Amino acid sequence: MTITALTRQVRVLAAPGHRHEEILTPAALDFVGRLAEAFAPRRRDLMKERRRQAQRLASGSPLDFPMVTSAVRDDPTWRVAPPAPGLTDRRVEITAPPDRRTALAALDSGAQVWTADFEDATAPLWDNVVGGQLTLLDAVEGRIGRTTREGQEHRLPTVVVRPRGWHLDEEHLEYDGRPVPAALVDFGLSFFHCAQRQIDAGHGPYFSLPKLENRYEARLWNDVFLLAQELLGIPRGTVRATVLIETITAAFEMEEILYELREHSAGLGVGHRDYLFSLIKTFGHRSDFLLPDRARVTTTAPFLRARAELLVRTCHRRGAHAVGGTAAQVPGEDPAAGEAVFATVRLDKEREAEDGFDGSQVARPALVPVCRDAFDRVLGERPHQLDRTRDDVEVTAADLLSVRRISRKATPDEVRAGISVTLRYQAAWLRGRGAVVLDGLAADAATAEIARAQIWQWLRHRVTDRETVTELLDREVTALRAEHPHAHVDDVRALFERTALARELPLFFTPDAYSRHLVRHPEVRA
Repeated sequence: MTITALTRQVRVLAAPGHRHEEILTPAALDFVGRLAEAFAPRRRDLMKERRRQAQRLASGSPLDFPMVTSAVRDDPTWRVAPPAPGLTDRRVEITAPPDRRTALAALDSGAQVWTADFEDATAPLWDNVVGGQLTLLDAVEGRIGRTTREGQEHRLPTVVVRPRGWHLDEEHLEYDGRPVPAALVDFGLSFFHCAQRQIDAGHGPYFSLPKLENRYEARLWNDVFLLAQELLGIPRGTVRATVLIETITAAFEMEEILYELREHSAGLGVGHRDYLFSLIKTFGHRSDFLLPDRARVTTTAPFLRARAELLVRTCHRRGAHAVGGTAAQVPGEDPAAGEAVFATVRLDKEREAEDGFDGSQVARPALVPVCRDAFDRVLGERPHQLDRTRDDVEVTAADLLSVRRISRKATPDEVRAGISVTLRYQAAWLRGRGAVVLDGLAADAATAEIARAQIWQWLRHRVTDRETVTELLDREVTALRAEHPHAHVDDVRALFERTALARELPLFFTPDAYSRHLVRHPEVRA
């Protein structure tokens, strides 16, 4: 690719904040501008193709493994790059937003990897976005997370950055009269400031890519990596990325996604709540895809077991790590209840380790020892189990779509709980908090997405009726107003109605809420 001088500059459309000048340097903005110039048009085309694909599937087109890429799947010879420094042993990964307090807890948790989540766990207030970049810079510079309480230096986990998805814009930065794609902002700023520092520390610039829907979106990321490395003089293949398989269409293109990223691939991971949300977005109009309450759809559901086993087989066949899903449980202060939480998490992580996963994720430091113990029992001193290729696994398209086998109707209490979780999370998100604890679970944007999508689906298929939902909504809004008297509860209710009660299900609640409240009317944070 020919690199020419920029004819336009990235404009910052936000007031300066504390230490922002350390991140928003002219050189860093120029780097982000080069990425936007090279890839923003292609990204827009891919988002249009997402909508066309959604329309095709809604009109009855079958979802299957692509025939056109059968040669990629049938070729036994290709492999991804070998594990990169700091990503060889991934038995415990902790996912947390990149705010300083949470990051410090994650860095001191004892996990092998910390994923700094700008996607679902961060409400994209401009201060949160830039502040998250400052946290990353401070972490790689050794200004946080370096010593224990006793003052003894200890090993820091490998830092992985999860940028926002391709569907989101960053409206505080403008290039060529358009907002810069948020994914390029999060990736570009962290790469510019931290990549060489991470290499010097013995690791590298590593990323976790959310919400990809197909191989073309993986190819776009691969080209972003190539240009970024070229611009900063970093050797090709230094970047590594783990792709979360959290959309139903991506589940049918696991091998193709690895193939597109193969020189930059660090494997595949499991996303649970976003995956259920994707199922409803894709097939919510069909009664045979009517899901029960999200709490009842566990990882033992047949269609989720099929995805997990296919993911392990696919990864290990190509020399890539397979990373399990995030344990979102939050142990409380009651010892008996806490032990029950640990037992549930332990069983899930033991199942993943026995299935062949190389590691798994948690959302709370207290769960790190539980996850580590489950994988220690299987791995022992080995860093992974890539040699376990799971040739016994055969997964068909029908297996991945076998939702009907778990179908059951939601109860009125489950409808109320869905409304409550959606409202409370959206209220927190509008106040600038992307990660909160709701009903004993670590909740992020994916929690609200699946909860509000289920309300929409249950209304569509008459599991419940609009009158009942409206009555429950009134009650929960009243409770929310009492719980947070200073919150903009009317805005929260309007957001719920637009995103859960509309005739057609909006693809995400975040773009509308971001533009309407966090950018144009930031006073909603009060």
